[in-house]
Amino acid sequence: MDRIAKICSLLSETETFADVGCDHGYMAEYMLKNCLCRTAYITDISEKCLKKAETLLDGYIRAGKCIPVVCDGLAGVPKDCGFVLIAGMGGEEIVRILSESFLPKKFLFQPMKNSEKLRRYLAARGAKLERDFTFSDGTAFYDVISGQSEGGGAYTEEEFFFGRENLRSPSADFIEKWESEAAKLRSYLERDNMAAPHREDLTSRLTRIETLLDKIRLSVF
Repeated sequence: MDRIAKICSLLSETETFADVGCDHGYMAEYMLKNCLCRTAYITDISEKCLKKAETLLDGYIRAGKCIPVVCDGLAGVPKDCGFVLIAGMGGEEIVRILSESFLPKKFLFQPMKNSEKLRRYLAARGAKLERDFTFSDGTAFYDVISGQSEGGGAYTEEEFFFGRENLRSPSADFIEKWESEAAKLRSYLERDNMAAPHREDLTSRLTRIETLLDKIRLSVF
């Protein structure tokens, strides 16, 4: 499924919605067009980049249903916003944004990398992760992490690394992602000019991945 379509399919009804780093504004358009929110905030740190979304959502902006804000992260979003989406940023960047502002009541994050760091941060803040899985659009793999700010429980080390939902019900996309990652690591480890600490780190990562894939093949989960 197309990345944007997949993310839209996971959005839910709320009074106020915010798309942080909104790019073209497609997700806010989906929420407003389908009457899933009364008010949508679209934000970007660049006024020039925000213009793309403002053009798409011009009618909603003139009607007072969409509010464009030039700001860094959540700085221009009300703390009582019902649902916050941050998609297409790195996990570390999402952690920075949340650390400098607030943890939304409901959220959907689609980190491009460092998903493990984002999971650890959310768990440490007491967030409840309701969806945590991998999908592919045919060209790349993406992680989706959604939930709410309260009601969280403990995560295991393997769940932090791979994502809880992926372990409970491994999808073809998830398996393909880690088979591809394992193949890349084997290729890297064939190099002779690698520093010992780096080799040890990659070897440990490969062992972890191969152990998981073996368990999936044996249907241990």
